[in-house]
Amino acid sequence: MGKRRVTSGMRPTGSMHLGNLHGALDNWVRLQNDYDCFFFIVDWHALTTPGGGDAVGYENVGKLRENAVEMAIDWVAAGLDPGKCAIFIQSHVKEVAELHLLFSMITPLGWLERNPTYKEMVLGYKIEHPSYGLLGYPTLQAADILAYKGEFVPVGKDQEAHVNMTRDLAQRFNSMFGREVFPITEVLLTEIPKVPGIDAADKKMSKSSGNYIALAHDEAATAERVRIMFTDPAKIRKNDTGHPDGCVVYAFHGFYNKAEQPLVRDECEKGLRGCVDCKKRLAERMNEALRPIRDRRRELAGNPDRIRDILLDGAGRARAAARATLDEVREAMNLPPEAGI
Repeated sequence: MGKRRVTSGMRPTGSMHLGNLHGALDNWVRLQNDYDCFFFIVDWHALTTPGGGDAVGYENVGKLRENAVEMAIDWVAAGLDPGKCAIFIQSHVKEVAELHLLFSMITPLGWLERNPTYKEMVLGYKIEHPSYGLLGYPTLQAADILAYKGEFVPVGKDQEAHVNMTRDLAQRFNSMFGREVFPITEVLLTEIPKVPGIDAADKKMSKSSGNYIALAHDEAATAERVRIMFTDPAKIRKNDTGHPDGCVVYAFHGFYNKAEQPLVRDECEKGLRGCVDCKKRLAERMNEALRPIRDRRRELAGNPDRIRDILLDGAGRARAAARATLDEVREAMNLPPEAGI
């Protein structure tokens, strides 16, 4: 029996930051060793919202291609191996669009209208006139997963509900057409660490907030971002008693300086460690840990043909899997075969 299949994707936001690295990519790198993985850049999904500023959307497509390439570079630099997993762009697999269309024929409108994520996105993006694409977002997401017969989707506990529509559609299709074409996708629950933004321990790192450190940043830029990280506002002088639990610098010591973190806490609470020295030590350890990723990133950025080949090869493997699925779907729905009646 072959490996079980995992699928997951990200919107093309460009260069990845440390939140993406620790929140998803590190886990994907581990999964590729034990599962048959399909990882894709969801450029069609990016067009369901308006965008604006640096964010890609249907009103702001200028950086869509550039962002997709930047993301692919970071994925491979972070450790995704194109020999172990398929890495590709969503829109390069047209079979997904066909499956999305066929799913839309059997998706009850009420499912989409009651979807809490749809309502959150309308409010979050302040969309006055939501598009059909945004409403049908979960149907396209289901097609993304089921075109490759994805058995698992890696998510955190708070994202478990996002897979429910895929499960419901798979069950509805199998029942309606009397064939077990699709697996009932399960979540692969992952312990996703909370990666704070550089501005506050209770804020999530994100590009839209500008509170991030990118994999594309060089060591000097990283050190500068660490220098302005939020610390305990009550600790003004070195010998003041500190409160590490509310300090972003202390949180990042947990990612990049785990062995010394207990010492960092002890010295901070006793007033033996100042914030300036604490930040310098963190910057050293962070840059040391990120150096191999950044070296690979520079090499890949200088070899665009390599990235193109990786994406084309991944899309070819994905299309083969999706084409086989669509053959089953068309047979189950009694659609005329493409070779003729």
